[in-house]
Amino acid sequence: MDELRKVKHLYSRAAFGLRFADMQNAGHTSVKKAVHELIASSEIDDPIGLTETKLDYMSLLTGGANQKKMAIMQQVQQEKELNLSWLKKMSSTEAVLREKMTLFWHNHFACRTINAAYAQQLNNIQRSNALGNFRDLLLQVSQSPAMLQFLNNQQNRKGHPNENFARELMELFTVGRGNYTEQDVKESARAFTGWGFDRDGRFVMRNQLHDDGQKAFLGRTGNFTGEDIIGILLEQEQTARFICNKLYKFFVNEIPDPVHVNAMAAVFYSNNYELKPLLEYVFTADWFYDEKNTGNLIKSPVEFIVGLNRQFYINYLVPELQIQFQRALGQLLFYPPNVAGWPGGKNWIDSSSLMYRLKIPSLVLDGGLIDFAGKADPEDEAFLATARSRQERINTKVQAQADWDKFLADIPGKWSNAEIAGFMLEPQMNRAVQTTIMRAPNIKTLAIEIVSTPEYQLC
Repeated sequence: MDELRKVKHLYSRAAFGLRFADMQNAGHTSVKKAVHELIASSEIDDPIGLTETKLDYMSLLTGGANQKKMAIMQQVQQEKELNLSWLKKMSSTEAVLREKMTLFWHNHFACRTINAAYAQQLNNIQRSNALGNFRDLLLQVSQSPAMLQFLNNQQNRKGHPNENFARELMELFTVGRGNYTEQDVKESARAFTGWGFDRDGRFVMRNQLHDDGQKAFLGRTGNFTGEDIIGILLEQEQTARFICNKLYKFFVNEIPDPVHVNAMAAVFYSNNYELKPLLEYVFTADWFYDEKNTGNLIKSPVEFIVGLNRQFYINYLVPELQIQFQRALGQLLFYPPNVAGWPGGKNWIDSSSLMYRLKIPSLVLDGGLIDFAGKADPEDEAFLATARSRQERINTKVQAQADWDKFLADIPGKWSNAEIAGFMLEPQMNRAVQTTIMRAPNIKTLAIEIVSTPEYQLC
């Protein structure tokens, strides 16, 4: 595989695709240098600062009819703005690896909350620690009001332990199922009694609610606190293997290679859970660029939308349309299906979502009509209410503008249709794609047809 193709593969996985505008530099650099530049460009942590109001939704929802209506309206508006703000950041940032890792952690620490300020805070925690230390990330996520609320630790108190957070901490966030006992869950829950947050969304340790008795956890005994439990879990090499297995599936292949995963875990564990050395190891490994690991992952809906936005510099006159896209394709940011997150892989594609995936590019890039069908998750109804109020206009015409002048100016003048298509697609072109390429009357038509193929769904 030549250097340009390797760098293109790197950006398809560690970013949201390589644009024609970036190609000239990419074609004259080594993979090692490209990885270094990708990490360096993501050093800046630019948090989302949209939602500062810490609205007490619960008191409003238990008030009168007008208060309830106001709470729902504010909730819908803030959640919509937060969704679109993050989508815009992913579509425009130069810190692409940081945002790609934030997207990974968004699914690893899957969480729902009706408070947009809490959701934003958790998102910014994941962003600021996205390339940092997993230990810091895990502790900050565990102490965030969004996660404490979602997993009921606000109700975890001495004498009446709530096991929800303690269980998911092990099953989904660290060692994984099968590497702890039910007794470990019970003892761990006792250690997290008293962890909560105040009305301003700040973590508080409520000592009067904490169980300070002896606890036995993973073969150790002591007067453990929540921080102690997290420390013990990070001492387990299984935690490094569990995280690396998920990262392998996210960046490399849906079918993990145990040899490569164990090698990743050794790097991760020996570097005290620092993420940069791990990512640098993966992105410079020869096996990362093996043919079996290229063009084989299905883009998540968000990766698909963001990739289109970045490649064609799309501006949406009705930004809410992108929320409808997410809903139709099965990945609404900040609304994972459950605490385990989106399963990903082949689960991204069914007959309905594939139809939308093949239609959306031409509708966005060339104007057109789209009809969003299907039933929303009941918990999404309030979130989607404002978008639905504009649905008649959205269904009439997709209001978006691609910067075709910029897109076309970035393509090398001497490139053939086959070269353009080869750059835009990760998988090898089959006969059907080759026939499409030959028939395209101009580059604009060619580009639209390429991104409307099933092959474009892969990265």
